[in-house]
Amino acid sequence: MTREERIAALHGAAKERILILDGAMGTMIQRHGLDEAGYRGERFADWGQDLKGNNDLLCLTQPDIIRDIHSAYFEAGADMVETNTFNATSVSQADYGMEALVEEINREAARLAREAADGWSAREPERPRFVAGAIGPTNRTASISPDVNDPGFRNITFDELAEAYGAQARALIEGGVDAILIETVFDTLNAKAAGFAVLDAFDALGVRLPIMISGTITDLSGRNLSGQTPLAFWYSLRHLRPFSIGLNCSFGADALRPAIQEIAAEADCLVSVYPNAGLPNEMGAYDESPEAMAAELERWAADGLINIVGGCCGTTPDHIRAIAEAVSKYPPRKVPEVEPAMRLAGLEPLVHR
Repeated sequence: MTREERIAALHGAAKERILILDGAMGTMIQRHGLDEAGYRGERFADWGQDLKGNNDLLCLTQPDIIRDIHSAYFEAGADMVETNTFNATSVSQADYGMEALVEEINREAARLAREAADGWSAREPERPRFVAGAIGPTNRTASISPDVNDPGFRNITFDELAEAYGAQARALIEGGVDAILIETVFDTLNAKAAGFAVLDAFDALGVRLPIMISGTITDLSGRNLSGQTPLAFWYSLRHLRPFSIGLNCSFGADALRPAIQEIAAEADCLVSVYPNAGLPNEMGAYDESPEAMAAELERWAADGLINIVGGCCGTTPDHIRAIAEAVSKYPPRKVPEVEPAMRLAGLEPLVHR
């Protein structure tokens, strides 16, 4: 299938059923117990900085592991996997001195996910599989000062973020992704820079892909780190005309439900959710079982809240298999018709009719 055919198939599938996204990449990588040498591989054996923990680099040094993880999620029932590129921007890769490798990492990540998706599409042609190019939030925030003594200070600018996101987006598109996923958004201004960069990449490459946006709630107040409510977050980004809007990471599914209900009632696009497997325990592990997580998300599906569902931190193919089975008996959320109005957002939403 061509990319245009895959995009058409993605839109068609979303009308027929709740789509299944994959689970955690980092959780699955941890199972391999890679040491410093495992991350480095032969190519970076003499690199001058520690590389353990740079999961995105594994697209170059351990491609079989990454491809196999994608395939495991497809086997478990995922319709779409995310590329292993959460930190594959020059901003985040600066921690490892690997800014110059960003384009290569993203292209290779897209290629590996594409290979896994195409393999499963060939095996089950009645159910094509898809790839979302994952764009993470970076380790910088454009809205908040990192210096409590200087509230006006910023350690990154909008233009710097847009440049970094643009390089990543272009490489992901060139690598063959079917959609762009701007995910784990804790700062809406970062997401706006990413959206600007993605649209610019579309123009530069002469393509138009579905844009998926997923924010994260930082505490039980229901706001992201830059202070916005879920609905204000949606109003701030709806100009991108996304394929989907939703939330990921944050807490377990039960704590995210109020925020998703707020978005689902107002968003005139698909709604996605991929929560953590509960909150981390004292050892940093996630304890929510596949059965418990699936039972909670089944109630969301039964209530017509979601179009796309998967898992974030702590989730595995077992979680995705259980979730896919649990929601399969329910139709996707019906996208509402939203009356025209002036919708504005600061930290809170404002609608003027």
